[in-house]
Amino acid sequence: MSDAPKDPGPIQRLLDVMARLRDPEGGCPWDVEQTFATIAPYTIEEAYEVADAIERNDLKELKEELGDLLFQVVFHARMAEEAGHWGFDDVVEAVAEKLIRRHPHVFADAGWRTSQEQTVHWEQIKAEERKGKAKHGVLDDVPVGLPALTRAVKLTRRAGRVGFDWPTTDEVIAKLHEELDELREEIAAGNRDKVRDEMGDVLFVVANLARKLDVEPEDALRASNAKFVRRFHHIEARLAETGRKPEDSDLEEMDGLWNEARRADKAAR
Repeated sequence: MSDAPKDPGPIQRLLDVMARLRDPEGGCPWDVEQTFATIAPYTIEEAYEVADAIERNDLKELKEELGDLLFQVVFHARMAEEAGHWGFDDVVEAVAEKLIRRHPHVFADAGWRTSQEQTVHWEQIKAEERKGKAKHGVLDDVPVGLPALTRAVKLTRRAGRVGFDWPTTDEVIAKLHEELDELREEIAAGNRDKVRDEMGDVLFVVANLARKLDVEPEDALRASNAKFVRRFHHIEARLAETGRKPEDSDLEEMDGLWNEARRADKAAR
């Protein structure tokens, strides 16, 4: 028999690396001093970087970003284990049990197969889970820490599933016009606090409209951001041809170059 040590496997190797980093004796001082609260922003950042790699269809970078996101899970699990709460294996077991519980049509003989049936039963199962967590309200477990547009979509979707929803997009668009009128009034009045409130109402209705249209607002806005950057780069490039920068131009000229970029976009479709 060989006495060579058995390969622990990639997951255990990562767990061992994390344990070494968090070791008060000889570990990394920065890693040792971190807490759930200080690591949380990095967790969110890594999730966005995963989404960015997907948006750019960069599979090589996606592999790296998924690893970074997995490391965040391992980091949190290690801190919980050190505090005597639970460890990485408990996280894995909990999510596996949840997936089995929420998919009885796959792991048990539930008898429902269509996506509509699954959506109805999914909400019923989650409602039972909320009762077990002392969260009885329809909106109670929609995470506060989500990006605001994403949370607005989830809030309105959850409310819509219990009947609190406009039947068509026409009513949502009418509400959007109403909120824009109210925003104009507060802008004219010069009340900054009320402008902020009305601006929030406009964005909330926009998120709700995106949901009704089955458009993910974060994805749509990311695409518009990318389009804005691409067209502004065109403005910079065209101005550079005459040795100038945007600050050497004016709005009229730059708007013309913007429209030039728009036409190029449409021609490329």
